Amino acid sequence: MKPAGEHDQAPAWKGWEKTAFRFFFVYFLIQIVPLDWKYYRDLFEPDGAFLSLRDIFYAARYTPRFFGDVPVFADWGIAAALAAAATALWGYWDRERKEYTNLYYALRVILRYRLAFALLAYALIKFYPQQMPLPSVGNLNTHYGDISAWKLFSMSTGIVPGYQSFLGLVEAAAALLLVYRKTASIGAFIVLPFTGNVLMSNLAYEGGEYVYSLLLITFAAFVLAYDVPRLLRLTSFELPTEPNRYQPVCKADWQRYGRWSLKLLFVALVGWYGYQSLQTYRQGGYQFPHAPGLANAAGLYDVHTFRVNGRTISPGATDAQRWRDVAFEKWATLSIRTNQPAPLVMAGTEELFANDDDRNYEYAGTTGRHYLRYDADTINRVLTFRERDSKLLTLHYTRPDTQTITLAGVTAAKDSVYVELRRIDKRYLLDEAAKVGRRRGLKL
Repeated sequence: MKPAGEHDQAPAWKGWEKTAFRFFFVYFLIQIVPLDWKYYRDLFEPDGAFLSLRDIFYAARYTPRFFGDVPVFADWGIAAALAAAATALWGYWDRERKEYTNLYYALRVILRYRLAFALLAYALIKFYPQQMPLPSVGNLNTHYGDISAWKLFSMSTGIVPGYQSFLGLVEAAAALLLVYRKTASIGAFIVLPFTGNVLMSNLAYEGGEYVYSLLLITFAAFVLAYDVPRLLRLTSFELPTEPNRYQPVCKADWQRYGRWSLKLLFVALVGWYGYQSLQTYRQGGYQFPHAPGLANAAGLYDVHTFRVNGRTISPGATDAQRWRDVAFEKWATLSIRTNQPAPLVMAGTEELFANDDDRNYEYAGTTGRHYLRYDADTINRVLTFRERDSKLLTLHYTRPDTQTITLAGVTAAKDSVYVELRRIDKRYLLDEAAKVGRRRGLKL
C-alpha cells in the first residue's frame, strides 16, 4: 500500500489488501459514526445548556451499543459482522477498482481526529483535576474493606492532583501529535502504552472502561500500522527507506474550504470544552454536588446521644438503628455509619451528570456509610433528607455551639428520633502534609 505522490500513478493493490481495507473502512466507520439511537437520547437530554461539558464529553466518548447502555465486546462482533457483509457487497460492486489510496488516507485522517477528540475529552478533565477528586470526609472515614477496588484506585489517584494533571498533559500531548499529519505516528505510539495502562488498570481494579480503552488502542494501532513497515525497514533492517510524500490534492473550492472549516470546528469545539472544564473545576468539579451544605458544619461527628421513642441506645449496642458517626460535607450531603451496611452502587464508567441528585461518585463503590442529600431551611432550622430522589424524613436542628449539632423529629415509621452530634477534632494526613510539605516530619 505504497502512497503515491501528487503526480504519481498509484500502484495496484493486491486482492487481499483491497479486501482488508474494505472491511476495516466499514468497521471503523460503524465504530465512529453515531448510528446508535441511544447516543442521541443521551445527547439531547435537557441540562439547561447548549454544547455543555457533558454534551461534548459524551460525543467524544461515543461507541455503538447494541446490547444495552454499557459497551461490551459483543458490540464489536455486530460491527464486524456488518462490516463483513458490506465488504462482500462492496467487493462485488467495485471489483474493477485497482487501489484505495485516497480513501485509505481519508480513513487515517478520520481515525486521527476521532482518537484525538477522545483523548482530549479525558485529558482536560484530568489536567483540571476533577475526574478523580480529593476524597470527601465520608470517604476518608470509610473502612478500607468497605471500599471497592475501583474506588480505592480513584481515591489513590485523586489525592495527588499534580500527578493527575500530568497524566492529562501527556494525554493532551499525544492528541495534539495525532492532529498533525507528520507527527501522527508518534502520537499513536504514545497512545499505545498510555491507554494500555488505562486498560490494565480497569481490568485490575474492576473498572468499566476496558472496552472503550481497547477500542482507542485499536484506533491508534491502525494509525501507527501505516508507518510500521518503513520504521522496521529503517531501524531494524537498516535499509534505505523512502519517506511518505503523499499529499491530498483538493482541486475544488468546496474541498479546500470544507477542509479548513472542519479543522476550525475541531479547534473551536476543543477550546470551548477546555473552557468549560476549567469553569467546572473552579465551581468544585462535576463529581460532587454543588448545593452548599450547612455553613461551617463540614467534618466528622461522634453520635454522643441517640434516642428512639424516648429510649436511649448506647454507643456499644448492636442495634441496626444506632448511628455510629456522622460526616457532614461542604456540600449538602450527610453520611451515616451504622451497624447495617449500605447497598453497593457500582459506577465504573465515567459519567457527567447535570443534576446534583444524579451525582453518585461520593457513595459509589462503598458500603460502609449511608449517604443522604438534604435541603436546609435555615430560617425554620429544618433539614429535609432524601436518599436517591426519595424523601426520607424531616428533622429540626439546633447548634448550641460550634462543635455540637442536634437533630430531632419523626421518621416515616412514626418513630421519634433525637440525635446529639459532637464534632471530632480529627486531622487528616493529606491536610497536614499540604501545610508543611511531604518531606517534613508530620504529627497527627
